[in-house]
Amino acid sequence: MARPYDAIIIGGGHNGLICAATLARAGRRVLVLERRHVLGGAAVSEEVFEGFTFSVCSYVVSLLRPWIIRDLDLARHGLRILPLDCSFSPLPDGRSLARWGDPERTRREIAAFSPADAEVYGEYGRTMMQMGRIVKPLIDAPAPRPTSLNPARLVEILGHARRLQALPRSLRTRFLQMMTMSAADFLDLWFESDVLKAPMSVSGIIGTYQGVRSPGTAYVLLHHYMGEIDGAFRAWGLAQGGTGAVSLAIAAAARAAGCEIRTEAPVERVLVRGGTARGVVLAGGEELYARTVVSGVDPRLTFLGLVGAEHLPAELCERMRHFKLRGSSGKVNLALDHLPEFTSRPGIGPHMHGDVAIAPSIEYLERAFDDAKYGEPSRRPYINVVIPSLSDPSVAPPGKHVMSCFVQYAPYHVNGGAETWPERRAAFGDTVLETLEEYMPGLTSAVLHRQVLTPWDLEQEFGLSEGNIFHGELSLDQLAFLRPAPGWAHYQTPVAGLWMCASGTHPGGGLMGAPGALAARAMLAEGSL
Repeated sequence: MARPYDAIIIGGGHNGLICAATLARAGRRVLVLERRHVLGGAAVSEEVFEGFTFSVCSYVVSLLRPWIIRDLDLARHGLRILPLDCSFSPLPDGRSLARWGDPERTRREIAAFSPADAEVYGEYGRTMMQMGRIVKPLIDAPAPRPTSLNPARLVEILGHARRLQALPRSLRTRFLQMMTMSAADFLDLWFESDVLKAPMSVSGIIGTYQGVRSPGTAYVLLHHYMGEIDGAFRAWGLAQGGTGAVSLAIAAAARAAGCEIRTEAPVERVLVRGGTARGVVLAGGEELYARTVVSGVDPRLTFLGLVGAEHLPAELCERMRHFKLRGSSGKVNLALDHLPEFTSRPGIGPHMHGDVAIAPSIEYLERAFDDAKYGEPSRRPYINVVIPSLSDPSVAPPGKHVMSCFVQYAPYHVNGGAETWPERRAAFGDTVLETLEEYMPGLTSAVLHRQVLTPWDLEQEFGLSEGNIFHGELSLDQLAFLRPAPGWAHYQTPVAGLWMCASGTHPGGGLMGAPGALAARAMLAEGSL
């Protein structure tokens, strides 16, 4: 029998790869097993059509923790991030709003709709940065342990409380409001213009089965506000070569540290003997052994799929059956012969080099959610568009372009389960094109190829249960010490030798990397490796 590994990581997504790289750099013998032919999980680039490279699922770099980039020296391993300088919102009446990296330029754009909003916008940004700095230590460290009597854990909790207490009273009030309010209601406290509030509010609903007026979505807005590139807070960017370049850089760092990585190696189950994880069984029956097994897939699939209820406490199994996944979004990737212009702002200008939000009003977004509440894809969905080929010509042939369209809402259970997504996939893609055509005439005729991914496709192809892009909703009852379940928020599981490291654990989803890195640190600190 071959010498067992110190750790086997199930899944080659970015969190699994970060966990593997961190353990390998600490001198551990690590194996990563990825079921697909390409690494990255949902952070993947693929040449789906000849000459056109799509960031198939995840498409922007927003939350990747700077300390992980530094620790793994990802720049040396090829990672290049191109900043997005504009958020553009075209309107159906021919007007438009662009928010730029330049505060004065943004102020002038907002003033065309509301002089009052233009004056308060800067203050709002400063307030969000201050609140973001309160939350930042929470997402860069293990979840608090509110019931622990360990003095070290109590000191950590007191540190978080002191940071909050040190805020001015008005800012403490704002912070508490964010924990409970809806994104739209929170923005109502600041702004009057729907044209501004609508595209700002959508950060509160990304990957959730909620509307912009659903309580709790204000925190998700803050969660997405903490992007940071080269020290610039609230900065988002595109990875050169597509989002998969992030995963490949991490994989290169892992291999450089001695990590072994296998693709096309689907894990069928975790090998549990005597209440302890001893290794894994691959789909073909091959058994691989390790001192520690680390799951990089979502909690429900980990516990109820790979482990099995017979090895777990009944209470945890019940919680996993009710763990909220509820995928609500899809993706449409387009290969374009040429790039049409927006009616509201003609020309292929700098406004198209950032992200484009089809979110003309709060009412529009709520109506999109109304459709989803009753099991239907939105007839006029919220769409977030980026055109990577404008900033990175390597992803398309000369003169051609790729367009990435994140779409919400697309409920996992269509028509209450009476219909299947393969039956509705083409119509879903048509709806996206029809919606964009209203703002960008001629787009449909420019499409050479399209790839349409529904929640069902995200589950089948990428292993995202119910198509949830965060491995579980970022709702208040599924965050911090409650993620994925009370008592199991620190990467360990009831099965000895089995750990978790993916987005279904603290601090949550997005192309962040913190779950993978924090899980590895916890394992090393625990001393089981």
